Amino acid sequence: MPNSEVEVEIIGPDGLPVGVIRRRPPSPRRVWLHVLLFLLTFASTTLVGGLTTAELPAETRLPPLQEVAAQPWLLLSFLLTPQVLLAGLGFSIPLLTILLAHEMGHYLACRVHRLDASLPYFIPAPFGIGTLGAFIRIRSPLSGKRELLDVGAAGPLAGFIVALPVLAVGIALSHPTMTPIEGSYFEFGEPLLLRLLESLIHRGAPPGADLLLHPIAFAAWFGVFVTALNLLPFGQLDGGHIGYAMFGSWHRKAAWPLLVVLVILGFIWTGWWLWAVIALVMGVRHPRLPDEALPLDPRRRAVAWLCFAIFLLCFTPEPIRFVE
Repeated sequence: MPNSEVEVEIIGPDGLPVGVIRRRPPSPRRVWLHVLLFLLTFASTTLVGGLTTAELPAETRLPPLQEVAAQPWLLLSFLLTPQVLLAGLGFSIPLLTILLAHEMGHYLACRVHRLDASLPYFIPAPFGIGTLGAFIRIRSPLSGKRELLDVGAAGPLAGFIVALPVLAVGIALSHPTMTPIEGSYFEFGEPLLLRLLESLIHRGAPPGADLLLHPIAFAAWFGVFVTALNLLPFGQLDGGHIGYAMFGSWHRKAAWPLLVVLVILGFIWTGWWLWAVIALVMGVRHPRLPDEALPLDPRRRAVAWLCFAIFLLCFTPEPIRFVE
């Protein structure tokens, strides 16, 4: 017989599945595509990271567009400058490590529950941070809240476990400064996790000092930010899965009021309005599962509370601000 998923459900008098039997899911398909997307994302994040975080000597400059159009090799020569290349790798390697840990957490949880899931798809982008993130595709339906919690929580937990030491190393390599920054620049918000690590690592920093982020800290900041975004409590996001598995119908009732809170936060940072639209498109309320009324076991409840704590540590009301 083909190596495919087979489900046998015995439905009890209350309509809940009594048991689910699954065969081992098939081996990953089209591995070459996942590898190709990862390599393209590695190249794009290295490029963007090098251009945005490298500290270059005065005589080294990005060639003007008209010169690049006439002599494309000038751009390649600039990108291979040691300062640009090292800064780019210092950004891309930790960032992709955090994203990969997050998605592999989901993937391995699916394998444990014998759910058919794809390897991570990475999305390269020639702008922003060089990527639009990553995702896996789960082809099997989830049988209940226990599987939902395990799969939903595995990603944020794995990503956070990797991001925490990366952020600590990045902050240690960063240095506080009291020198005002000239010109226009982007200022990044400080989630509680960053503030705690900064207070431990740079205890002697003068009050009011700014922290100039090392490329590793810059990458870890985005890893922490992505963790917070994934833990927003809506629909098909990880936070929606965890919240619904924990609170059941109460989470479905609270979904729309929570969306109103997100819209109000948009007056602090307009990016939250974009995420409110994304929540609307994906579905604000989590789809109902047959065992909605059944409570989770103590271990899974502890995991859910841990994920809520991680969200509070990683969340900041104004993540990015443009300063002129």
